Amino acid sequence: MSVVGGRLAGVDLPVMPPVEPMLATSVPEIPAAPGMRYEPKWDGFRTIVFRDGDEVELLSRGGKTMTRYFPEVVAQVRQQLPARCVVDGEIVLIHRPEGQTPRLHFELLQQRIHPAASRVRLLAEQTPCDFVAFDLLAIGDESLLAQPYARRRERLEAELATVKPPVHVTPTTQDPDTARRWFEEFEGAGLDGLIAKPADLAYVPGKRLMFKIKHARTVDCVVAGFRWHKSGGVVGSLLLGLYDDQGRLHHVGVCASFSMARRRQLLDELAPYRENARDGHPWMEWINAVEAAGAAGQRIPGGLSRWSAGKDLSWEPLRPDLVVEVGYDAMEGDRFRHTAQFRRWRPDRTPQSCTYAQLDRPLRFDVDEVLARS
Repeated sequence: MSVVGGRLAGVDLPVMPPVEPMLATSVPEIPAAPGMRYEPKWDGFRTIVFRDGDEVELLSRGGKTMTRYFPEVVAQVRQQLPARCVVDGEIVLIHRPEGQTPRLHFELLQQRIHPAASRVRLLAEQTPCDFVAFDLLAIGDESLLAQPYARRRERLEAELATVKPPVHVTPTTQDPDTARRWFEEFEGAGLDGLIAKPADLAYVPGKRLMFKIKHARTVDCVVAGFRWHKSGGVVGSLLLGLYDDQGRLHHVGVCASFSMARRRQLLDELAPYRENARDGHPWMEWINAVEAAGAAGQRIPGGLSRWSAGKDLSWEPLRPDLVVEVGYDAMEGDRFRHTAQFRRWRPDRTPQSCTYAQLDRPLRFDVDEVLARS
């Protein structure tokens, strides 16, 4: 199947692309209202599935095709989803290491996006993905976009009543207390928080009409470098580090959301730490020996990936003497899952005190138990 002029060639469904997924607005607390439904916020690739008989297309947020990267998901769509449907959901990767609790693994999921067809086929066998459905946009010749969410959910459950793993229908609850418990427990399975949906909500593509509640935490990090902003001449992002129990400084992510005025101020604030920054810097050798650093299990800043192709990932070292408090929502392995948020400088903290021991690690929770509640 191919997308031609924003439409799927050879396909005639009541809802056709381009279709932007309906989005959610961040709120600090779990909202309560009559009929409000709560469901897990899955940590994967948001995907709208279009199926018309044997023709299947998986489109990401922004309308990019994901079909070639997930042949096993396409096969399951053909096998289990209704013959003509449009379903909103998430492609997720459940990691099941021997002797450990199964949980979502976003890093492995990212590796599934690969340009080589042979590699795509190999990864589909080695790290197969699941599809979690959470909204039904069309069935047969009927568009459900104008239907209230409660009705769409009923139709979703009815139409997908017989699906089996690796296809799932996301669990929901109308009980705020249950939702609060899910919010705490499900993070240990690798989930990203909660989504709250009003019962009378129509499906409006691209609009932030749902609510999302995510975990919010802070941690003190070493600022060991920065990248220039794409416009040049001002700070683009701060490179953050944490020490492990062997005294090695690991690159754990970046802090990047600043106004242009603040970016100029940061350049002045960082100036003293640029002096003699290369002398004994713990990361400089690694940039010249990426493979050796990777083999040692240490994260390095500036490494190329298929997700950063074409981006300038060069960086300027800073003496690792500056400490910053940042906000973050979750960890993915030993790094921040998303860009961290600047809170304040911490001149009262020593860099050596910025260790992984600060982090609030959620208890492990079996993702299979989450999906079993659907």
